[in-house]
Amino acid sequence: MDQEKNKAKKPADDPLRRPLYIYDLPPQVLETLTLASTVRGSLPVVSEDGSSAPSESLSRASPSENLTGGSQACSLCGLSFPTVLDQRGHLKSDLHHYNLKQKLRGNKPVSEVEFEKLIGDLDESLSGSDSDESEDDEDEKRDSTLTSLLRKQATLAEKNSRNAGGDGEQDGLSNRRQRGGGKAPLIWFNSPVLPVNTYFGAYRAIFKPEEANQEAGLVEVIKKKQLEPIAAPKPTANGEAAPAAYKGPHIFLCMIGGGHFAAMVVSLAPRQTKHASTGPLNREATVLAHKTFHRYTTRRKQGGSQSANDNAKGNAHSAGSSIRRYNEQALIDEVRLLLHEWKGLLDTSELLFIRATGSTNRRTLFGPYEDQVLRANDPRIRGFPFSTRRATQNELMRSFIELTRLKVREIDPEAEKAQAETPAKVPTPKPVKPAAPKLSEEEETALLHTSQLQAFIRRSKLPALLSYLKNNDVPADFLFHPVESQQNHHAPTCLHLSASQNSAPLVSGLLAKAGADPTIKNRDGKTAFDLAGDRATRDAFRVARDELGEAKWDWEAARVPPAMKRDEAERRDERERQESDKKEAERRRAEEARLQREGPQVGAAGGKPRTKGVLGGAPPKTAQEKREDEARGLTPEQRMKLDRERRARAAEDRLRRMQAGSG
Repeated sequence: MDQEKNKAKKPADDPLRRPLYIYDLPPQVLETLTLASTVRGSLPVVSEDGSSAPSESLSRASPSENLTGGSQACSLCGLSFPTVLDQRGHLKSDLHHYNLKQKLRGNKPVSEVEFEKLIGDLDESLSGSDSDESEDDEDEKRDSTLTSLLRKQATLAEKNSRNAGGDGEQDGLSNRRQRGGGKAPLIWFNSPVLPVNTYFGAYRAIFKPEEANQEAGLVEVIKKKQLEPIAAPKPTANGEAAPAAYKGPHIFLCMIGGGHFAAMVVSLAPRQTKHASTGPLNREATVLAHKTFHRYTTRRKQGGSQSANDNAKGNAHSAGSSIRRYNEQALIDEVRLLLHEWKGLLDTSELLFIRATGSTNRRTLFGPYEDQVLRANDPRIRGFPFSTRRATQNELMRSFIELTRLKVREIDPEAEKAQAETPAKVPTPKPVKPAAPKLSEEEETALLHTSQLQAFIRRSKLPALLSYLKNNDVPADFLFHPVESQQNHHAPTCLHLSASQNSAPLVSGLLAKAGADPTIKNRDGKTAFDLAGDRATRDAFRVARDELGEAKWDWEAARVPPAMKRDEAERRDERERQESDKKEAERRRAEEARLQREGPQVGAAGGKPRTKGVLGGAPPKTAQEKREDEARGLTPEQRMKLDRERRARAAEDRLRRMQAGSG
């Protein structure tokens, strides 16, 4: 809001009304620029035009500072952000995930530069993806690379402990110290054209080492870097905007990782435009040459290059691995050929900004190989002092603009002091899901009895049910567990479940042989007789009342009708069965007569006649339906046992057929 208010109040001749290109600064800024020695070197960045700066336009808080986590800050990594979206993006970054693991281990977090050094020996870049989604799974790659980094650190720690007292193992960072390591990436300047407590910032990487070390003379260095606008050079025959030996001031930018390569040569001189008030935006930067390549080299869903996997586990022999090996070599050849074609432009470049994380990518650029162009010890080589995304032309242009613009930062001394004194916020831990209560031995036994008894009842295994009750001393009126479940709420006992399954033999056996109590009610107030759904099951209760006698149970409370003799029940069942068979025979005769008159039915398209397994009856069951019938009512353990038996029988049948065929 403050930036927007300041922007709205700017007069027409205010130099801050447009982005400031460090190689073409307005005279008001250039003549009044002084080094801000009192400003701390690491401050959050806000774009000078009031717009949202990229999330990579951040700087690391110094180790002595205790940067608190505000609405747009990360207290763990010591970074602040211009927008909430940038903060959310940081929370998904590799740096943040690594620092979280460091905190869990009781170690100090690392800066972005330190993190880049740590992953220097890993084969794949952690640069992330471009703004749009890609075919590579970035989350999988990040997890794989972070896991490799942590495993590598654990191995080094183990070696150090074994070699304690001797020379010891180095952490691998001392021989890879970057130029300017440990210094803030931004250098800050004062100017009267700025509002109170506001400063200019420039990246240290755009200066030569001897220039950046002599900060007192940086203002004079910036004045010498000012360039006059020039007309854009005419494209050559191959489409490039400059000849191979272009002599104007220019820089080279290159990114490679994950099978993606992007390179660009950009002129530092501003382009002549009709509107001098406009700044060096994307369309106004003079791109002398650019090229991008992409090859499928990363193992999908697993992360890491094919060469890294081969070095660790040996050569794979799949079709995908062969394609990836070919693409890796093709990418190396394409990149080296391009560098050779651009040799004239690279030799005359003032600076070389290169991001090539991983030994494979560094070998691609720095060799050694015959006629190599880039040398790892070239003093012009710089790393990008901010996080970068996937290697694309848009990302290179964004990085060029980020490098060559002056940053604007408003500082309130009182707020900074209060912020330094405020203790860091401790993140609120996530609520822990309560663990399931541990079951007692009695509860576990009750659950076991429940599963076994219900399985016997669903499969109508009366002898097995009675034997289980007797051998395990389980009463016939045992209540199923857990009692509060919906199924056990409706049928809490063996008698209730048997009646609801319309199993007359089970009802008779439980009442006559096991002594089940028919007066027990479920939680709905229903007895077992109330759950019976057919006449045969209801008659089983009446027959049991006759055989057990009226004194055995309170049959009225059990809601069982008057007693019935077994002979009477059997005669009625036989009479009903005969009537049912008679009706079925009549139906079959009628169906046979109809088929004789009409003949077999043929499909409309002239297909095969429609047939049935039995005249007028349902078609025969398939093998799958038979297997489902056999497994109905079984517990998961019993289903697994049944499946094993089926597979064993099938294997025996195949073996017999093979032996018969060979004989």
